[in-house]
Amino acid sequence: MAEQPAYPVGLRLAGRRVVVLGGGQVAQRRLPALIAAGADIRLVSPEATPSVEAMADAGEITWERRPYAEGDLTDAWYALIATSDADANTRASAEGERGRVWCVRSDDAEAATAWTPATGHSEGVTVAVLTASLRDRDPRHTAAIRDAVVEGLRDGTLVAPHHRRRGGHVALVGGGPGDPDLITVRGRRLLAEADVVIADRLGPRDLLAELPPHVEVIDAAKIPYGRFMAQEAINAALVEHARRGRAVVRLKGGDPFVFGRGMEEAQALAEAGVPCTVVPGISSSISVPGAAGIPVTHRGVAHEFTVVSGHVAPDDPRSLVDWPALARLTGTLVILMGVDKIGRIAEALVAHGKSPDTPVALVQEGTTASQRRVDATLATVAGAVVAREVRPPAVIVIGPVVDVGPGETAGRPGEGA
Repeated sequence: MAEQPAYPVGLRLAGRRVVVLGGGQVAQRRLPALIAAGADIRLVSPEATPSVEAMADAGEITWERRPYAEGDLTDAWYALIATSDADANTRASAEGERGRVWCVRSDDAEAATAWTPATGHSEGVTVAVLTASLRDRDPRHTAAIRDAVVEGLRDGTLVAPHHRRRGGHVALVGGGPGDPDLITVRGRRLLAEADVVIADRLGPRDLLAELPPHVEVIDAAKIPYGRFMAQEAINAALVEHARRGRAVVRLKGGDPFVFGRGMEEAQALAEAGVPCTVVPGISSSISVPGAAGIPVTHRGVAHEFTVVSGHVAPDDPRSLVDWPALARLTGTLVILMGVDKIGRIAEALVAHGKSPDTPVALVQEGTTASQRRVDATLATVAGAVVAREVRPPAVIVIGPVVDVGPGETAGRPGEGA
């Protein structure tokens, strides 16, 4: 007689008794999902791994420190049998059969009445993969299939259309420092689902080439401003396209809320009643120095780092930065958007007590194929920018951490691990 395939089903275990026999590695892997499902979990085991013990200490499970005994599966809806005692596993499985409790056996899949699928999650969807029969059972194969499906959903290569809410929506997506591989998986997925993408100049441009032909790509720098200020025009465009029922992605460089005016856009969308999702991005203030081999903190060198916008010079009345206080700090100073103002910034820091010999590094086009690093000091940085023709975008790092890293080529795209 041909072997019958397993019947896939999703168990709703919230508030229902689940018994786990054995507190080893199998339980450690399976318990978090059972806890997340809201199950009333009873662990029976003389011993447990430190991680499982921590779950008991936190009150997430009830642990009875003893071996399995007849009757432990009473009132259970589901059981995970995973002890190192084969006889106890067999007796518990028999009890489950008599009591009509679905039992998973970690030591004998053929004797089990249930199998645990390889599962993964992506944006509210659970992916579960089972083999068709015991004969075909290969946990590595099912895990590989699960990983491929989940990764496809996350990075947008496997697109499942969504039934959108009326009125459309906007996602403010941080695209990271420039390398297209450094956008978050959620950001990449939302790009793959977009109808309209309004992109910044500093966003990861290579990602735009991957968009389907029907996606409307709008360069934020070229939106007609008319009587609007630039940001007001961008806000208006986001609202307009969303109200047409479109999925809109506002693709920004770095993180939307780090000198990216993301909150201004979120506020404008909220005032217009447009649903908005914020997807954080990898900030260039940390990632670009790292890509150039510079740690913003290092044991015994710097215990803090400060990120400052350099688009306004220290002597400009519009400046909100306390430059005298920054000059007194012993940690790392990271300056964004400050290439054309670095000479005046260096003068201000030295005037307020920072040593002229303080190391400075400028990392241009960080994380991209065009990345380059220029080293100087506060005394020489203004001349170095001119002599080496440093152009925006560039991240400026000031402090002793500049001299800590392994060198200029560390972390360059295409190099290293």
